Amino acid sequence: MEEDSKKDHRALLNPGEENELNDFLLLLQEVFGYRSHTLRSALCFIASVLTCGVLWLVFFWRPQWRVWTNCIPCPLQEADTVLLRTTDEFQRYIRKKVICLCLSTLKFPISKNPGDPLVADRHSVINKAILKPELKLRCIQVQKIRYVWDNLEKQFQKVGLLEDSNSCYDIHHTFGLGLTSEEQEIRRLVCGPNAIEVEIQPIWKLLVKQVLNPFYVFQAFTLTLWLSQGYIEYSVAVIILSVISIILSVYDLRQQSVKLHNLVEDHNKVQVTVNVKGKGLQELESCHLVPGDVLILPGKLSLPCDAVLINGNCVVNEGMLTGESIPVTKTPLPQSENTMSWKSHSLEDYRRHVLFCGTEVIQVKPSGQGPVRAVVLQTGYNTAKGDLVRSILYPRPLNFKLYSDAFKFIVFLACLGVLGFFYALGVYMYHEASPRDTTTMALLLLTVTVPPVLPAALTTGIVYAQKRLKKKKIFCISPQRINMCGQINLVCFDKTGTLTEDGLDLWGTVPTADNCFQEVHSFASGKALPWGPLCAAMASCHSLILLDGTVQGDPLDLKMFEGTAWKMEDCNVEYCTFGMSDSNVILKPGPTASQSPVAAITVLCQFPFSSALQRMSVVAQLAGEDRFHAYMKGAPETVARFCRSETVPKNFPQELRNYTMQGFRVIALAHKALKMGMLSEVANLARDEVESELTFLGLLIMENRLKKETKPVLKELSEARIRTVMITGDNLQTAITVARNSGMVPRGSQVILVEANEPKEFAPASVTWQLVENQEDGGETYINVGNSSVPDVEGGSSYHFAMSGKSYQVIFQHFYSLLPKILVNGTIFARMSPGQKSSLVEEFQKLNYYVGMCGDGANDCGALKMAHAGISLSEQEASVASPFTSKTANIKCVPHLIKEGRAALVSSFGVFKYLTMYGIIQFIATLLLYWQLQLFGNYQYLMQDVAITLMVCLTMSSTQAYPKLAPYRPAGQLLSPPLLLSVFLNSCFTCIVQICAFFFVKQQPWYFEVYRCSECLLANQSDFSTNVNLRGKNWTGNATLTPGSILSFESTTLWPIATINCITIAFIFSKGKPFRKPIYTNYIFSFLLVSALGLTIFILFSDFQDIYRGMEFIPTSTSWRVSILVAALVQFCVAFFVEDAILQNRELWVWIKKEFGFYSKSQYKSWQKKLAEDATWPPTHRTDYSGDGENGFYTNLGYESPEQLPREKGEFRAQSTEQHFFTRL
Repeated sequence: MEEDSKKDHRALLNPGEENELNDFLLLLQEVFGYRSHTLRSALCFIASVLTCGVLWLVFFWRPQWRVWTNCIPCPLQEADTVLLRTTDEFQRYIRKKVICLCLSTLKFPISKNPGDPLVADRHSVINKAILKPELKLRCIQVQKIRYVWDNLEKQFQKVGLLEDSNSCYDIHHTFGLGLTSEEQEIRRLVCGPNAIEVEIQPIWKLLVKQVLNPFYVFQAFTLTLWLSQGYIEYSVAVIILSVISIILSVYDLRQQSVKLHNLVEDHNKVQVTVNVKGKGLQELESCHLVPGDVLILPGKLSLPCDAVLINGNCVVNEGMLTGESIPVTKTPLPQSENTMSWKSHSLEDYRRHVLFCGTEVIQVKPSGQGPVRAVVLQTGYNTAKGDLVRSILYPRPLNFKLYSDAFKFIVFLACLGVLGFFYALGVYMYHEASPRDTTTMALLLLTVTVPPVLPAALTTGIVYAQKRLKKKKIFCISPQRINMCGQINLVCFDKTGTLTEDGLDLWGTVPTADNCFQEVHSFASGKALPWGPLCAAMASCHSLILLDGTVQGDPLDLKMFEGTAWKMEDCNVEYCTFGMSDSNVILKPGPTASQSPVAAITVLCQFPFSSALQRMSVVAQLAGEDRFHAYMKGAPETVARFCRSETVPKNFPQELRNYTMQGFRVIALAHKALKMGMLSEVANLARDEVESELTFLGLLIMENRLKKETKPVLKELSEARIRTVMITGDNLQTAITVARNSGMVPRGSQVILVEANEPKEFAPASVTWQLVENQEDGGETYINVGNSSVPDVEGGSSYHFAMSGKSYQVIFQHFYSLLPKILVNGTIFARMSPGQKSSLVEEFQKLNYYVGMCGDGANDCGALKMAHAGISLSEQEASVASPFTSKTANIKCVPHLIKEGRAALVSSFGVFKYLTMYGIIQFIATLLLYWQLQLFGNYQYLMQDVAITLMVCLTMSSTQAYPKLAPYRPAGQLLSPPLLLSVFLNSCFTCIVQICAFFFVKQQPWYFEVYRCSECLLANQSDFSTNVNLRGKNWTGNATLTPGSILSFESTTLWPIATINCITIAFIFSKGKPFRKPIYTNYIFSFLLVSALGLTIFILFSDFQDIYRGMEFIPTSTSWRVSILVAALVQFCVAFFVEDAILQNRELWVWIKKEFGFYSKSQYKSWQKKLAEDATWPPTHRTDYSGDGENGFYTNLGYESPEQLPREKGEFRAQSTEQHFFTRL
């Protein structure tokens, strides 16, 4: 329909926009324009009335149908209704009304001249959105974000933020003095309030949404039928259960709504001070802030918006966003005069200037130019905190095979019900029953196949798993991902703080002098670090702060500072230079520090550490000196690049490798004296100017020990054939050593170093393969590149690739076709930036790996969100950085999570198979009884549905996870041969046994047809006996076939067979080992099964007239009852043997796949097979160059720098959030 429309009818929403803090890609959506049509709307209203609201209900479930039937397509600029469609695999539709805002309502005159801009910002979309002279603009609100219609670009654009195209100059000069009060009013009207408002949903609205769920509507239809047929007890039981379920769901949703509302409510009530142009400082509530306002930061403050710092420094706690409560220093945006975008000017490190909403300002450091000021960048739901709240309010659908397969299964069961409907119509019409009875009974059969307890039953396994995880201090904010954890076959680990201890121990320093390394100073000796430039750098080059008399900051910085034995003090008159801010920190020698000619060091300016830049630097002044000094610390390779070559020792690579190969964490330090004498010049220093022509000072060596849990856990994962990968920001050689020591790279396996270089002027991009040999010569390990071949190692990969983030980026751009080959055996990825970590996880997912990611939640936020199961090691109960949070700060949580995921997945499969078979068992029995216009009695259904099925469903999933990880995963999809065969064969067994019983009972000598004489039969059973001879009684009479007849020998025979079948398949489908503990460990479930079986056999063999009258049975001979029991037990034995010995026999299925040539469709399996047959792989002593595009082998044609490959082309991606599959109905 949309494809045939005009070009102006369709546009894109959020094309390529990304929130840089969380690496969270805003969902690309298509938007289509429609105009209301009066005649169409009237016809739809009439049709809704005539169908008693059914059409309205369909429109509620399918909003696109409502738009297509009520409206006509039109250009977007004329539309009063828009239809949005997501471009992911789910293709979801959202209907929105176009709102018209009128600026003439403002209390001051506004120029209607089209040439006069309404806001000073020349980049602002507001100027292009307002129509003159009408002073109107059109907008839509999508998932709490407001979009206005851009009359020039002809598309909807987001408002509530400053455009990224603003340069540093624009931000300082256009917004530096604040906005006029008129412009503030215009922006408030257009952008809306700066509020993250989470409405507490009224109970009636939640109730209506729950009741209008397709399953509950179907259930209401079912119950109406049952009540009309007099099935009062069962209907009431189901109604009670449904009401309880709805109440619990509404209560849970209401509690979540209240909790989230309370969490964000305080954000909207912060009193702030802004600078209004021409009027000075003004206090107002934070909800009135608009993008472009100048915010004054007086001291401690919870930030109510995203803002860019333009004057002064401040320290913030970003724990709310990252899960790591470490103070982060923010620096002002430089006053550059170029026209480059302010973000591009700061490259990957622009975050150091941005104060994010929801973070806490814990300290401000004013400069000599007045108070600390920041320009408001984004407000409301456009902020970092707003994005996080939106991700909770509007979770993305979870792309997991189980849920799509479950939906298909339900459709199949519904189709089965439809077939039963037509069968019933045929049978009852053939017997000339009344049209009313025929329709009623046909509809009744339609409801048999889809069990009403299906939604509740499928979520019980997840609920039980979540409770067990909570006992192990693993908290979950995304329960639907627990099932996905059962499929994980690759786990990525951060190194520092995850595999190794978070704290570092100082080992020693290696100073340099005269272009040579000097003797190592060991901290273990107890001697104080001697004074020198290296000591000065260690004392000053850090981001530590003094808060309430305590030094706080990054653990590495703390350890380094403690090693100098210096102390930190606030600035005082004695050491403060004139004009210096009183917030500068003074560093002085402590009592145990070595003798120093310098009484104090003052840090004047700081360029904070960035994972992307892998360095930090400071400008400091030594007491008693007029000149200033620059100090830098960071990754040794990075620091060496900024130093003069003559100051870097010639044996630097060998010395560095010597320490990193022993697993040490190595930091390099550098220094230079600045050629300036004025303090005012320091404030305007650019980072590039400070970080150049430095003198190399030496190395700081720190020990980073493995956690005691690391090796056993990695061994456990390896034995379970779950791949482990290290993704770290640390040095490559250190990472290789840690991988070897931890067992991630097994003994006997070789590591191949992949080193890629960017193309140069006359040379294309290249990739070199070097074999890292474990040769020891005097205790030193070194790399040897030769013609060595890679040995074969049984039981796993014999080689492992290792590479740096720089090489990964080059391969991604210039050798993309090589990337899958490398990733299939890639184990070590070092010096990876946060963005590269996310990209790597996504590339693993494209190879069809189910990826887990375990990190500390700081630099791993993007990767934790991207992975199928992100586990943050944090002390917080629930970190927004990832779906799972472990309060125990080691990787033991990973196997726990996988075990529980496998148990929950197997439980979900078992419950689904059980409910499918339960529906089919009842369906077959009802079909047979319908043949002679009969069905089961009220209490017969009640016994099967409530006493057995409901109790089984609620307890079957509570079996605990098996304590040992199996070396293979459970099936990941319902539509797999073993499961389909299981359902099909059990259906066949049921069908055979029930049909045989149905016909054999008719052959019995005491059998006769019972219709209207049922009451007479029971009334004359005073001599009630199991051996009663029923042949002598004349029960034939002149009764006609009556729809709904219950008393019969057929129903008396079929009910115990069907009931025992329901009990036995519950046992058969509750498989224990290898993913769950044995069934007998689930005491409640076992007790219920035994009780149900005992009760059924008791009813079968009892001679109590009250029981027979209540259950609506007819007494039969004991021998026939024994035959019924034997038939049910034989069916159980056959079904159990087939399920356990054939369908669950993994070795048999592996043999069948091998014999018939069936191979996994997973990309990584295909690559493993190809590479195993490639004699030239892996390369170990060669260099490859990117081609000129003729062969297309080593080029990534889809790459567009600096973006990654297009994500909107239907590639498989892990979704950060989830949606129950039932909502897809």
